[in-house]
Amino acid sequence: MAKNIIIYYSRKGQNYWNGGIKNIAKGNTEIVAEFIQTAVGGDLFEVETVKEYDADYYKCIDEAQDELREGARPELKKYLDNIDEYDNVFVCGPCWWGTYPMAVFTQLEKLDFTGKKVIAVMTHEGSGLGSSERDLKKLCTGATFGKGLSVHGADAAGSESTVAAWAKKQA
Repeated sequence: MAKNIIIYYSRKGQNYWNGGIKNIAKGNTEIVAEFIQTAVGGDLFEVETVKEYDADYYKCIDEAQDELREGARPELKKYLDNIDEYDNVFVCGPCWWGTYPMAVFTQLEKLDFTGKKVIAVMTHEGSGLGSSERDLKKLCTGATFGKGLSVHGADAAGSESTVAAWAKKQA
């Protein structure tokens, strides 16, 4: 049986939600990552930055855009040293300016993906997978790639059956 790791970054607090701002106790991506874990098993690894993003959603997206423009690699609170024991790597994040938050790339750049299957997962409010699959293919050399999944963030809590069915086909 394949062994899975679900690497994710998620934002709680202020989030863009169906055209407005809503405070959420648990981030949409974390919800989806947990649905993947429930469906196919595996370990969860949360990407957490040392310097937290601004609590104000609009300031946060400005910070995220600056990081993207600069190619920043924010420092993380903890790192995965390797993924040797895993077969499948689900990479989950919110779609910030068309791709993952730069902190996700901070983590991914430290790993060897040779022989791994990498699968993109994005929560979004209208941009789908953005360039996440293309960006993972550039970064995760030596990997094969599964079919990515995009989940509308405002619908994340109700997406378990869709996420589970998809995850079982990937794992």
